[in-house]
Amino acid sequence: MSSSPVPGTAHDPYPTRHVTESVPVDRSHPVVWGGTEGGPLDAGRLVAYERDGFLAFEALLSGEQVAECRAEIARMSADSMVRGTERMVMEPDSDGIRSLFEVHELSEVFAAVIRSEPLAGMARQILGSEVYIHQSRVNYKAAFGGSPFGWHSDFETWHSEDGMPAPRALSLSIALTGNMPYNGPLMIIPGSHRTFLPSVGETPSDYHKLSLLGKNLPAGSADRAGVTALAERHGIRQFTGAPGSAVMFDCNCLHASNGNTSPFSRTNLFVVYNSVHNPLGVPYAAPRPRPRYLASREVIPLPRTGPGPGGP
Repeated sequence: MSSSPVPGTAHDPYPTRHVTESVPVDRSHPVVWGGTEGGPLDAGRLVAYERDGFLAFEALLSGEQVAECRAEIARMSADSMVRGTERMVMEPDSDGIRSLFEVHELSEVFAAVIRSEPLAGMARQILGSEVYIHQSRVNYKAAFGGSPFGWHSDFETWHSEDGMPAPRALSLSIALTGNMPYNGPLMIIPGSHRTFLPSVGETPSDYHKLSLLGKNLPAGSADRAGVTALAERHGIRQFTGAPGSAVMFDCNCLHASNGNTSPFSRTNLFVVYNSVHNPLGVPYAAPRPRPRYLASREVIPLPRTGPGPGGP
């Protein structure tokens, strides 16, 4: 395991949770690490990702792949061995499922999707290296009560609690049901990936359990004044789409989603690709690392599957 700089020192370019005020920090690392020769994205798409911090896709998965994924979700949700583990997180006020983690370890169907081209190929291209899975999960938004996810930067969490040194990771959120304006779709502030908003407040020892339940927490949420300023400057983009559509976004994008009071549930596959050159170290602002199902410390490059573009 690699080590990280001592939290709160000048060696940390993204100090958070040890600070007494959320002063925005300009990003000091690249957004796009590779080039057009390294994968399926053309120059225009790379420019858009560099500028906005995300790319949207109308049909990243086929109808057949979506159906297979939904069948796997039903199977895993009914599995008592899965329901009895920390991988499955329930809604705080009901017996509904909120998230199911490490799905690539539980299902060959999900593992095949996550490793496939062009998904992994796009991640290699943007991150400029081989990649591994930092985290995978299925996020549910149950009808009539799926709870919201507040404004946050994933990198702030992964830096603080997992020891991720740099924002050299990206996420894919893939719709497995329709994502509509009224059932809690993803929202992102374009351009927010270029600004790191520190969080004020220390990380409690049981933080990861509380945060998964959507509780009000002493740290981790994005500073409201900072979110407001960036939203006023850049606006907010809401992502809706049919099953199989997707959004790929930089790990430092400020994002959120509203609760779902509609009669239509929302289910998305969420996978995080991290560069093999960005392994986790000592947490920068937490008493101990989070469990493996939240943050893998095994840097195992994803195998290249089938015909696809070469990487750098």
